[in-house]
Parts: sequence; structure tokens; C-alpha cells
Amino acid sequence: MFIRRLEDVQGTDRYKVVLGGALRSARYIAASDGMGFSLHVNRAKPCPPMTLWYKNHWEANYIISGVIDITDLTTNEKWRLGPGDLYQVGPNDLHHFEVIEHEQHLSIFCPALTGNETHDKDGSYSPSGPVPQTSQRMFLRRIEEMRAQGKGIVTANGQVNVVTGLSKSDGMGFGFSDTKFTAGTSPELWDKHYWQSNYILSGTGTVEDLATGKIWKLEPDITFNVGPKDRYRISTETDLHLACVFCPAIERR
Repeated sequence: MFIRRLEDVQGTDRYKVVLGGALRSARYIAASDGMGFSLHVNRAKPCPPMTLWYKNHWEANYIISGVIDITDLTTNEKWRLGPGDLYQVGPNDLHHFEVIEHEQHLSIFCPALTGNETHDKDGSYSPSGPVPQTSQRMFLRRIEEMRAQGKGIVTANGQVNVVTGLSKSDGMGFGFSDTKFTAGTSPELWDKHYWQSNYILSGTGTVEDLATGKIWKLEPDITFNVGPKDRYRISTETDLHLACVFCPAIERR
């Protein structure tokens, strides 16, 4: 397992500043990490609509803060998104991305990007693996609405609440869950069937590698990343909120 922070990415070719400084993208996980997806942490100021078309990839985006508008340029359908909203686009989805209020969001790509790509004239990235062949169109899921509707699961004697936003049936090559631990939780975990990257949205705690005894502090803007060999323990000091990406994707829970 390993930890990655913003300062580990800044100053490398995994950190991109575009649109005259309006958008900054930190590629926390890239193809060389071997996890099957790439994970970007993006921050943007209000700016005119960007035309994007990820014709060679799947991309999922989770809004952490701020407000954005997404427009499907095939149907002209438009969505306003805020914290906790998750939208997916793929090879069939020419769209506009517009920042309305200063925002932060996660982007997950499959096949994984190298981390140093820039958009071409179509608003896409060059192929970085097998190009998805699909008729699937873009969609939106609102995580907190799903949680309020009882679509999450509660584990660890009621101390962990998990909402699965993307699962195997979505066919994107990775899964996504929004996970909340209550303060005082200390479960031992082992994700032995997949790779997992966990981005800390809020709260504090620690994660311990049970093989080595090494302990890392958990706080916002950190990812801790685990695989089939990694038994670990999360201990929460406060309520802890995570965005979790899995590869391969898990079945919906």
C-alpha cells in the first residue's frame, strides 16, 4: 500500500494547469501505478464552457464542492451538479463542462492515463489502452439522494455507511463508492480481490499496514491505495468521508 498527497504530484508532469490557470489537475493515480484506472483531483474557477469528448475512454466525475453545469451536446439535456453528484461520460458523449462556482471534483479514467496528457482539438485524450466499444450514453447519480433512499449498506455494527455509485453492471471497468465512517471506528480490512484508491473528502484518522505496522495520518486531500496483498486497519478520530475507486468493479451492494 502507499499514500499519495498533492505535494507528491505538484512539480511533476502529473500536474497540469490549463485554461490560463482556471483549471488545475493533479493526477494522483496514473497508468504506471498499475491499478487499472487513473484518478485526478481537479480544481477550477468559473470559466466558459469547455467542449469535451472522451472518445477513447470511460470517465466518471464526482463533485466535491462548488457548482458545475454539464450539457449533453447530442440531446441538449443539461444538468446542474453540486457536492455528492456523480456523472459518467464515454465514447458517445460529446458534452460541455462549465464551472459556475469555484469547484473541486474527482475524475476517474479507464483505460488509465499516463498522467501527462493534454486535451486535443476534439476535447479528448489519445488512446491509452483498448478503446471502449459501446452504445452506452452519459448518466448522472446523486449519491446523497441514493443514501437517503436507503440504497447504501451499513456495516461494522452501524459504523460504516457505503453507497455504491458505479458497479460492475455499469461496464466502465472500475467501480465507485461513497463511504462514511463514524468517529471511533477501527475496522480491519482486506480488499483481496481488487485494487482500491481511497480519497479523503473530510475528517481525520489513521491507516495502518498490518503487515509492516506502518501508520499514516489520514486527512483531506490524501489518497491511500491498497491491493490484494494489503491487510489494513482504519482508525477514525472524527467522522471520516471517503471516495473509493475499485478495479475490477464490484457488484452493486
